[in-house]
Amino acid sequence: MNGILPLWKPKGLTSHDCVFKLRKILKTKKVGHTGTLDPDVTGVLPICIGRATKIAEYLTEAGKAYEGEVTLGFSTTTEDASGEKVEEKKIDQVIQRKRILEVLESLTGTIEQTPPMFSAVKVNGKKLYEYARAGIEVERPTREVTIHEITLLDDRSEFKGETISFRFRVKCSKGTYIRTLAVMMGEELGFPAHMSDLTRIESAGFKQEDCFTFAEVEEFMESGQTDEFLLPLERGLFHLPKFQISDKVAKKVLNGAVLEQTKDVVVEKGKPFVMVDPADKAIAIYQIHPTKVGLIKPVKVLVQEL
Repeated sequence: MNGILPLWKPKGLTSHDCVFKLRKILKTKKVGHTGTLDPDVTGVLPICIGRATKIAEYLTEAGKAYEGEVTLGFSTTTEDASGEKVEEKKIDQVIQRKRILEVLESLTGTIEQTPPMFSAVKVNGKKLYEYARAGIEVERPTREVTIHEITLLDDRSEFKGETISFRFRVKCSKGTYIRTLAVMMGEELGFPAHMSDLTRIESAGFKQEDCFTFAEVEEFMESGQTDEFLLPLERGLFHLPKFQISDKVAKKVLNGAVLEQTKDVVVEKGKPFVMVDPADKAIAIYQIHPTKVGLIKPVKVLVQEL
């Protein structure tokens, strides 16, 4: 069993819980997810099965999109609705739509984020949430992420109340914490805030309409229709440059050969690209050779035979 299963993750499960459950349903151990989704978050979670686990990192690199809700008025320990209240401040003013749009625009582009304490980022070999559960505060690394677009999904012209919530859609790079983005929105507006709801609507080119639930996967497994939910691993490499090679060259690629860089292979040094056979089947991931001019070298060979 090889391929990508675009799963619609339900609320209440971690990404690892989903992998564990699918190993039982699919009766295979070679199952891996493509990026952590918190238990409270629903949405698109591409799952790699069998040989497709080799390309999990490339799916993780691809962009993502979310629809979420930020609530102004109080912050929480986890930056989402599941945490305990940390700071509370009643909203004593009317916030104009124009001001919110200005804040969303200011957070678009390359920004710096500090991961929340309740996250899987490792510091000194230990995950931040392990420190947080032990009540230990540690220095967290700041990272750069890219916010491609933020859209306000609320048509009100004025926002008022002791707490204020509004929905938004965001397209972003890997490594973006939407929880932290919600907190940053609040900071810019002058109030403590948290992310009160979140759904991932797109990941690595997969959208909700592409996804299957656990119940649907179980039904297909019972009827022996694995082709119904398993998509070819090529779907997970859509965002990488592709170069078609002959069957003769493909045989060399299968053996992990270092090859001459042809004129059509124009890619940035260090960036991966896909070698496909005449039938568009992905054979291997290659990159420009880091030390030998005019050569390309394999990063991963994806198939064992043609």
